[in-house]
Amino acid sequence: MEKKISVVVPTYRRQKLLGKCIEALCSQSFEKADFEIIVVSDGPDRQTHDLLNHLEYLQHPFVQYIALGQNSGPAAARNAGWRSANGRLIAFTDDDTEPDKDWLSAFWKASLRQNQAACGFVGNVKVPISEQPTDFERNTAHLETADFVTANCACTKTVLERVGGFDERFTTAWREDSDLEFRLIGAGIPIIRVPEAVVVHPVRKAAWGVSIREQKKTMFNALLYKKFPALFRQKIQASPEWRYYITIAGAVLCVAGIAILSKPVFAAGAIVYLACTARFIVRRLSATSRQPNHVAEMVVTSLVIPFLSIFWTLYGSVKYRVLFY
Repeated sequence: MEKKISVVVPTYRRQKLLGKCIEALCSQSFEKADFEIIVVSDGPDRQTHDLLNHLEYLQHPFVQYIALGQNSGPAAARNAGWRSANGRLIAFTDDDTEPDKDWLSAFWKASLRQNQAACGFVGNVKVPISEQPTDFERNTAHLETADFVTANCACTKTVLERVGGFDERFTTAWREDSDLEFRLIGAGIPIIRVPEAVVVHPVRKAAWGVSIREQKKTMFNALLYKKFPALFRQKIQASPEWRYYITIAGAVLCVAGIAILSKPVFAAGAIVYLACTARFIVRRLSATSRQPNHVAEMVVTSLVIPFLSIFWTLYGSVKYRVLFY
């Protein structure tokens, strides 16, 4: 049966977060008969399946559950969701958000103002953080100023059919939203900002040293750059991470100095490496928590991030066959 809106929520083994998200969706001011919720698990997930089967609001017929056969990433999960949707408008959010009660109403009113024409819409993301946030909290808070994020966006189904949905080569939650945004821009499809469509995105607890693991995502910058080099430089990263390359060059000089038994070469390399690293640490600690555990984390991770970031950048360049650095 056709609905006005289908909400697609990708998830994988995060039952507590998902439960809060669905509770918020089931509290929408939008008429319940006019929308459906499609939860898509990125792979077999028995616990999520059981959670959805036992929640009392599943008495309503508008909650659907889809499980992918294997882990393929949020882009693939979203594609499975919108392709099975019955709504004219497809709204996307993440399992760790809490949409405002008027979220869907705001998107629907915006689509009516556009006469339900082929459009994309982006809402307002609020990220509550402490007065002295951690580095991870501050990075997450960048969602508030991003141009287009899948934590809070919507497209008419005809738009998604026209551009082919999400590129499933983005197998993690990184740059797949920018890729869709850039394809909308390339197709001449307007993206309308709807500030009344609000979702709250709490910062989930992160493991110590999370920034090291996050560097792997950098490889997908190469894929996005290959597809949209001009837009990537304009909207994502204006130039290569020269600071990282200079830091690595300093470390290489240190090793070379040791290898050729040259104190001047070693000293020059050490000065460059230590100066760049110290500047990086200070920048990451600026306006963030000064708790000893956090300071230690910033120091340790800053020693290795330049190497990991450039490794994954070059890895992506080779993998996707593009000159990106």
